[in-house]
Amino acid sequence: MHKQTNFPESMLLVGCGNMGGAMLRGWIAAGANPQTITVVDPYAADLPSGVKVHKDFSKDMPAPDFVLLAIKPQMLDAVAPILSEILNENTLVVSILAGVELSTLSTCLPSTGRLLRVMPNMAVSIGKSIMALVGNDLLEDQRIFAEEIMACLGPVEWLSDEDQMHLVTALSGSGPAYVFRLIDALGIAAQRLGMEEGQAQRFALGMTEGAALLAAGSDETPGQLADRVASPGGTTRQGMNVLDADERLIELLEETLKAAADRSREMAVEAKH
Repeated sequence: MHKQTNFPESMLLVGCGNMGGAMLRGWIAAGANPQTITVVDPYAADLPSGVKVHKDFSKDMPAPDFVLLAIKPQMLDAVAPILSEILNENTLVVSILAGVELSTLSTCLPSTGRLLRVMPNMAVSIGKSIMALVGNDLLEDQRIFAEEIMACLGPVEWLSDEDQMHLVTALSGSGPAYVFRLIDALGIAAQRLGMEEGQAQRFALGMTEGAALLAAGSDETPGQLADRVASPGGTTRQGMNVLDADERLIELLEETLKAAADRSREMAVEAKH
């Protein structure tokens, strides 16, 4: 059983789309009181009962203890001046804005010095997203609190260097899409070889789920598990020989991650202007 989390007395979510909404529901499921949570989002809909919703900021909003920035990165310049007016130096601001670095956040939000970047992925909705964290001038109790509240959504990994966030974004943040594409591709390949479409998709999805659970619960690495399944001269080894030839699968995924990480770096530059 997960230990009781001490949630802040006031939480403000700026933006509550797919990711922000999933994090909100995850926190409420972990014990956060909906009545302590305010959402500012003109398009927010179907939020949990008790959450206060505003289409825009109000001048009489009290300074919250905790802010989640979950807007589109290009909206930061418009939102930051208004948000800065209601923050104070003790407010912990958590950003999930891809490519927006701590230095940019600090410039845009000078009224608080407590900043944290977090990179979640879609699995926050089931509490299985690895939460990558990197902070700016956090006090020890704030680091402990940040880790505790993010652990409600999945395993926490602190980064020692903010530059690592670009690769984390590519691997963990964008990664579910690559896995979904692989599952889809396996189904399409089986279909082209003669299997009925719906059945091919069910086999591909069920196999992937089982393999992921096995890997997560094993003391062996995924590479070791693959070699253990692939008996010499057997069917699995014959298929693995295709994947392993000239390391083409590794090279394809390296190109994939590099493209996404490079885009994250480009977005960081764009956010500074």
